[in-house]
Amino acid sequence: MSHKRPINPTELAEPVGFAHGWLVESADQRTLYLAGQCGYDRSGAVQNPGDLVAQLELALANIGLVLRDAGMEFEDVVQLNFYVRSRDDYALARREFGRVWRTHCGKHYPAMAMFMVSSLFDVAALIEIQGIAAR
Repeated sequence: MSHKRPINPTELAEPVGFAHGWLVESADQRTLYLAGQCGYDRSGAVQNPGDLVAQLELALANIGLVLRDAGMEFEDVVQLNFYVRSRDDYALARREFGRVWRTHCGKHYPAMAMFMVSSLFDVAALIEIQGIAAR
């Protein structure tokens, strides 16, 4: 029998109409479904307007909080989707992206995909990251 529960770290804005993550536990398997995270602060406002790398840093930090509250870490992430508003901005920032990635994830590289989108829910957001972790 499986058990599932929402994961909503107190350091993140209180979710309305969604959960920051859902943890599904069955026997010795735990799977965490991560909601999309942008460069939000605790109030839910996007920080660092116009700065893709700074928004990536905060989005990954937010994911880290959800992982922590589920008893997981970045090494447990098996899949991530990145949604960016500009492929060109990403291409220019690839080296900085790598630095930010290594700060949070070291040399762990899950299955990943990147999508260019015309807009995200918050118009100030330049990136959103969503994924799955398993342990």
